[in-house]
Amino acid sequence: MAPAPCELARRVAREAEAVCRYYLSNGKRAGRYWVVGDVHNTPGRPMFVRLQGSLKGPAGKWTDAATGEHGDLLDIIRECRGLRDFGEAAEEARRFLKLPRPEPQLASKPVRSVAPAGSQEAARRLFAISSQIEGTVVETYLQRRGIARIHHGGSLPSTHVVTTDRMSIRRPKLGLQ
Repeated sequence: MAPAPCELARRVAREAEAVCRYYLSNGKRAGRYWVVGDVHNTPGRPMFVRLQGSLKGPAGKWTDAATGEHGDLLDIIRECRGLRDFGEAAEEARRFLKLPRPEPQLASKPVRSVAPAGSQEAARRLFAISSQIEGTVVETYLQRRGIARIHHGGSLPSTHVVTTDRMSIRRPKLGLQ
């Protein structure tokens, strides 16, 4: 199981200097801080990362004095790598810490009984998953095939008469009264 986000942040913070050396390689250590230009690893001094916990705050927190931005090491990893979201940053942090990949949690689907073919239950299920066709490509397709009027509210499957310009087709009733 993957560590919770707060636990992952704590693990990364315990390795704050190693994280900074790797992701902010243009910076340098200055006492209890790592100083660098910004989260994009620009050389300079306006940004500082706390390497050890103190009365001022926990290890791994950073502040960019030039912009006022601040965050934790997961934010630095995300910004340095140009990642889109927290999930990608967490995956990169796990890779850096050499943590095993989390096993995907499979969502358990409720098991539905099989309805016998041609039964009323099968018909109900088929009708329940049908959707409106008005204003869709299905309606356009049927109109181009010459099926101009559908008399059942515009959803498939039909239990009613479908009229074409050449003939009428009666579909079987599904037993849904």
